[in-house]
Amino acid sequence: MADREFDAIIIGAGFSGLYMLHKLRGLGFSAQVIEAADDVGGTWYWNRYPGARCDIESFEYSYSFDEDLQQEWEWSERYAAQPEILRYLQHVAERFDLRRDIEFETRVLAAHWDEGSARWTVTTDTGKSYTAPYCITGLGCLSSFNRPDIPGLDSFAGEVYSTGQWPHQGVDFTGKKVAVIGTGSSAIQSTPVIAAEADRLTIFQRTPNYVVPAQNHPTDREFVGQLKQSYGEFREAQRRSLLGAARVLPQTPKTVLSIPEDEFQAEMEQRWAMGGLVGFMASHLDSGTDRDANERIAEFVRGKIREKVADPDTAELLTPRSYPIATKRLCVDIGYYETFNRDNVELVDLNATPIDTIEPQGVRTSDKLYEADALVLATGFDAMTGSLNRIDIRGRGGEKLREKWAEGPHTHLGLMSAGFPNLFMITGPQSPSVGSNMVVSIEQHVDWIADLLVHLRERGAGQVEPLPESQKEWGEHVDVLFNMSLHPQANTWYLGANVPGKPRVFTVYIGGVHAYRNVCDEVAESGYPGFAIDGEAKSNTVDFEGHVLRLMPAELQAA
Repeated sequence: MADREFDAIIIGAGFSGLYMLHKLRGLGFSAQVIEAADDVGGTWYWNRYPGARCDIESFEYSYSFDEDLQQEWEWSERYAAQPEILRYLQHVAERFDLRRDIEFETRVLAAHWDEGSARWTVTTDTGKSYTAPYCITGLGCLSSFNRPDIPGLDSFAGEVYSTGQWPHQGVDFTGKKVAVIGTGSSAIQSTPVIAAEADRLTIFQRTPNYVVPAQNHPTDREFVGQLKQSYGEFREAQRRSLLGAARVLPQTPKTVLSIPEDEFQAEMEQRWAMGGLVGFMASHLDSGTDRDANERIAEFVRGKIREKVADPDTAELLTPRSYPIATKRLCVDIGYYETFNRDNVELVDLNATPIDTIEPQGVRTSDKLYEADALVLATGFDAMTGSLNRIDIRGRGGEKLREKWAEGPHTHLGLMSAGFPNLFMITGPQSPSVGSNMVVSIEQHVDWIADLLVHLRERGAGQVEPLPESQKEWGEHVDVLFNMSLHPQANTWYLGANVPGKPRVFTVYIGGVHAYRNVCDEVAESGYPGFAIDGEAKSNTVDFEGHVLRLMPAELQAA
């Protein structure tokens, strides 16, 4: 017997869960949010490592659903740091009185579908259980820390920290020898801060990243004042953009290799001066599909690394050459490369001297022992599916989601999975999610889910799930786009390559936020083809590729 019953159970109180709760309340649905932390924030509650901040501009990485909220909130920096983003989400929770429907310090253990009652039963580590017709996950794509399997890790005598589970009281590295394992986004943001405190900092790198400058600065009040006068137009431009961001240098309407050298250099310098990842992720028509074109852009960034890092050998170690630029999500830095000019910082190339073991005194590679008082694990996340697979989710006939996804996730639109009725995944695998401005994608998913629930209520229907054939067709579409791009030439966490034993499956829709939104809109407007509602199936009639092609420049269509 469940402790409480609702119309919907929402798992997670980050950007996704908070807006989902607010949206459902406004539509007359009862909802309960279950959150493992003791407050709201999601990703921005847990990730408190030094230097943590967003890589999308603050006023783009924020809610658009309430005009008063947009007008009243003031961001202090172009790229907000973690504490400010957390304060923003706390403000949202207070402003809309959301905490009264959130069960904090409660971790979901299982969610099981009961075919007889057509309800989900969600059980938790507190012993409480909840039931509802609808279960909605807002778990975040980067919320399950990937603890590395390094021999001897538990034997380390000093302090061990992970960037994804940083102590809330902070850490003082003053006078200490610190070892950082990893050079992904969290390491790129944290190492400049740690280096300024530590007596000695050793950074262990397996694969260097392309890093572009944030060009962070205090908020330009004049710009924000103008923005707030036309926020509606700005938000619509976000929704109809490729990556969910509006204030960027637009994609150049030329192919990279057709641009004269002086013109190309001038344009790239302009992009570099503006900063931010979005202007580089899709800068030219062919930057993501032609390796020679991509290499020209990559070499520009490599030149910047050589300019910033004084020692040529260290600069070369920090220079990516094994994969195309932007096939991993670009990292944005504030002083990362300059950190390697400090006398107290050393870079260790794990390709030349891999880690053999962690010893009580430090990190031993095939070459030597690097002594350390503190160890920082900046080893990323079990992305996209990790958080979902850690919950015992069982659908029709007791089928386990983690078993169904043993060879990779299968979804329709990145929103639902066949065999799991009324289970919705906000920014789930095979949606734009981490390949976009997450807040834009979150709002789009929440609105779409809410519209579908209203549709079901109005027709007196109780269940919805995708058809297996539609799910298969969507997966093939995601793969077609993947194979058209340069992404297959990189081992990334988009593919699960950072987690040993995880199947290599591309989990991000890269057709564009605008194309994806158009697909979802057509599905809704056409009465949800590709889904079964109370067993009544309506085969997919939406041309997925057509939506992408209509937005693709003629030059690429011809290619």
